[in-house]
Amino acid sequence: MTATDVNIQSVDEPKDLGFGSVVGGFNEQRLLNRDGTFNSRRRGLPFLTSLSLYHHLLTISWPRFIGIIVSGYLSANTLFALAYLACGTDSLNGPMPATLGGPFWRAFFFSVETVATIGYGNISPQGMAAHFVMTTESLVGLFVFALGTGILFARFSRPTAAVVFSKRAVVSPYRGKTAFMFRTTNGRTNQLVELEAKVLFSRIEGSVRKYDQLTLERTRVVFFPLSWTIVHPIDEKSPLWGMTHQELAAKDAEFMILLAGTDETFSQTVHARSSYKPEEIMFGHRFVNIYNPIDSKGVVSIDVRKLSDTEEAEPEEWNQTSTWHHTGHFAGYSPTRRG
Repeated sequence: MTATDVNIQSVDEPKDLGFGSVVGGFNEQRLLNRDGTFNSRRRGLPFLTSLSLYHHLLTISWPRFIGIIVSGYLSANTLFALAYLACGTDSLNGPMPATLGGPFWRAFFFSVETVATIGYGNISPQGMAAHFVMTTESLVGLFVFALGTGILFARFSRPTAAVVFSKRAVVSPYRGKTAFMFRTTNGRTNQLVELEAKVLFSRIEGSVRKYDQLTLERTRVVFFPLSWTIVHPIDEKSPLWGMTHQELAAKDAEFMILLAGTDETFSQTVHARSSYKPEEIMFGHRFVNIYNPIDSKGVVSIDVRKLSDTEEAEPEEWNQTSTWHHTGHFAGYSPTRRG
């Protein structure tokens, strides 16, 4: 079946948890990126309704935010410098233009002194037009600096999660059966408490995309000081039962993860998202030991650099799985082959 053969239909999907069964062509990008951003878009909203400059300035990266502030500052001073020049060549008193690089630069530096309320006094406006421009710039500077300071404070004070997800997930033997699992840890020195995990399994079934929330061995941890291996046991009730790695790829499967917890520093709820595609899942592998030897003071620690490291599961581990698929395979494996 090719992508052109697929007719995605809108149907009532009782397990639709937010994306809708109409989503899901074979040629589309992954729904959720590894960094937690979504590839889906909402089209057709009125421009003014969808525009949120405040939200945009809060959520963009620090380099982009600093770039916008610097470029806006230079642009505003350039515009006011041109406004002073438009008032006439004698609109500013002070040093000769040649000593400051020319008329434009003298007006530009006077604009910087005005908007920042520095006021050295060596350059001053002359005439009604220049004083009007100066008054306007002072008012604009008052509002802009107040808003800029508020946004900067909000960016620093807004709690965000820095949960690190393992670069790959694994399907490996687990307590007499197999399980889908991945590891997480906190990327900051602060503490997260009451952390809850949800895993949504998405795949193409026939002509629609289906979603199932996977049952986890443990959905919540009270404390999160080290790492957490999130485990979905694969049994007869699991939608992964009997499914091979090739089938996951053919069904354009995606595992979408949502973590929610409380940042004890701010006492506010924070979220972290990520996802795994079939090419990021290692079948027949297990995670290596992440714990360091206990030090002389009895302190337990982990090596975060090993968070994504895996190794092949031993054949004996596969032989110990007590439940097998009726075809003689469990999650795509037989006792005679590995990986």
